Amino acid sequence: MLPETDQSKKYVDLHIHTTFSDGNCTMQKIMEFAEVKGLKAISITDHDCTDAYPLALEIGEQMGIEVIPGVELSSEIQGTDIHILGYYIDFNNPEFVKKLSEMKEARFLRAQKIVSNLNKQGIDLRFETVLDIAGEGAIGRPHIAAAMLREELVYSFREAFDKFIGYDSPAYVEKLKMSPKEVFDLIKAAGGVPVLAHPGVTGVDERIAEFIRDGLQGIEVYHTEHPRAAERHYLKICKKNDLAFTGGSDFHSSNHNKFELGNLHIPYSAVKSLKEKLLN
Repeated sequence: MLPETDQSKKYVDLHIHTTFSDGNCTMQKIMEFAEVKGLKAISITDHDCTDAYPLALEIGEQMGIEVIPGVELSSEIQGTDIHILGYYIDFNNPEFVKKLSEMKEARFLRAQKIVSNLNKQGIDLRFETVLDIAGEGAIGRPHIAAAMLREELVYSFREAFDKFIGYDSPAYVEKLKMSPKEVFDLIKAAGGVPVLAHPGVTGVDERIAEFIRDGLQGIEVYHTEHPRAAERHYLKICKKNDLAFTGGSDFHSSNHNKFELGNLHIPYSAVKSLKEKLLN
């Protein structure tokens, strides 16, 4: 299914983060933003976490906004970090819940190790500050960067990554590793549709055919960092391979230099393309 061209159609945003992962807006505030924007459908896709649900579904029903249960999971292949979005997941599925619990624990231990590595380098960051910033959320490096800013150990969020916690830094600690196929299988076992997140950012086009064979069912065509040419490119791939096409702002907060929630004008036909995959 190709995108709608009628500009009178309402729009969707299917890639949103909250304070349950590395966003700094609460789920309730996100729902309010979506209502103000007049969005027809949204998906909260926190990293390794579905704690926004089922309350997000209840609020969405009250507001008249369709809420699609979603998640963003990390995978790795030959040193490349690949994010996979899962839509229409059963967030109560026992095996899915168990795996997310393992991922959350792994994130906690990883954050402890990164802070320990920073301390060994003479950077006196307190882990308690990281925990305070993360709150209920699954801990990630953005929380560590924010803690470094709060404790005035760096001048900017970017400096924290570039100098101290980026991929090539001495403090860096690898994530719990899963292959893309393992993530596809996990999402599908929970009744969901696996979608490759922002491929124009990760640069894995040469692997898309392999991913499709392994169970990929969609591509995130519209994204904050995808220019128009990339959108056309990935739409063509979706049409050729009968894949769902999706899109979202990847909203975290304005501090992360992401576009505002709902600004990409993604057509509702993206949701329809996901629903078609559920019927296959």
